[in-house]
Amino acid sequence: MAVTSYHRLKELGAHKLLQFDYAGFTNFLLAERTAAFRRYYIGAIREEEGNLKSKELMAAQRRLTGHLQNDGWEVMFGHMLKNRGVYQEKGVDVQIAVDLVVGAYENQFDAAIIISSDTDLIPAIAKVRSKGKTVEYVGFSKRPSYGLIAHADERRLLTRADIAKFLPAEK
Repeated sequence: MAVTSYHRLKELGAHKLLQFDYAGFTNFLLAERTAAFRRYYIGAIREEEGNLKSKELMAAQRRLTGHLQNDGWEVMFGHMLKNRGVYQEKGVDVQIAVDLVVGAYENQFDAAIIISSDTDLIPAIAKVRSKGKTVEYVGFSKRPSYGLIAHADERRLLTRADIAKFLPAEK
């Protein structure tokens, strides 16, 4: 299972990602299947000297990744690159693609569940499928990736109500 859905989860109302029930979400996606591994891909936030916001973001990311690791997730880090004042994840899609292709060639899984809308993954998905593996795209109904929908064997679009099941009840 590959996940890189941080921003999409936030768009659907999962603003408190430390309170998100990742174990329950995983079981929901797996249904009766068993996960060979669970990987969460994210760009590593680095502290900028004199930038309090970067320090806060880095601390929040550490809490999130610690929470995920305690739930049995392997966290895979890319990096963040500042471009015109805006940070962008770099290398995350490449890591996912490499892990998918290596996993397919080394027979590490029968099916891959990809929670990402990055169309850069399409060539890797094609190679995984050519090895007889099933690829399931899990996206979000608010902004689905039609490219990934077209190239996956199975597809599932989650709604805000689907995500709400894994958040603490509103008080």
